[in-house]
Amino acid sequence: MALFNRKNNDAPTAAATPAVDPALAALTGTYTIDPAHSSIGFTVRHAMVTNVRGSFGEHEGTLVLDGSDPANSSASIDVKIASVDTGIADRDGHLVSGDFFDAEKFPLMAFRSTQAEQLGGDTYRVTGDLTIKDVTRPLSIDLEFNGSATDVYGNERVGFEGSTSILRSDWGLTWNAALETGGVMVSDKVKLTFDISAIKAAPQA
Repeated sequence: MALFNRKNNDAPTAAATPAVDPALAALTGTYTIDPAHSSIGFTVRHAMVTNVRGSFGEHEGTLVLDGSDPANSSASIDVKIASVDTGIADRDGHLVSGDFFDAEKFPLMAFRSTQAEQLGGDTYRVTGDLTIKDVTRPLSIDLEFNGSATDVYGNERVGFEGSTSILRSDWGLTWNAALETGGVMVSDKVKLTFDISAIKAAPQA
């Protein structure tokens, strides 16, 4: 089911407007991300030999889906940096310190979408601006649309999951330590993962 515009550079400029899929049109609306059933995580190489995984426990966001004109769809997410959890309190404390995120001065990481396109089937690429600390840079996220459903409480939900990779140094996260055997303690490349469940808001009266 297509939620966003499908990119087609070969389409004629005068192509007829495709018929709207009723099932798709029914998804139109504003959705609030459900943090209890969503996760935003990361994986980073540690000491050149293993991976450290973590997540941000506190986040909020909104999806605006337009099933009749998917180009109008958008997404925004705010993540509370102090909610980082890698399973080790000392490591989490280091991450929120001035060496890394400086959470006291920059409490939020934010993403605002600017464009979306269908890559094929239910796979999409959402592009936007990611802000960490005082740096804003473009970011593309590949997402799989997992479908829609009505839960046992009557909430209409949509689900997405996906990932992307960044170089943390692009956002000023440059702390590191050299290893005696060569290499560094923390890799520059970080994989970000997203598993999102969002609830449709009731229509305005």
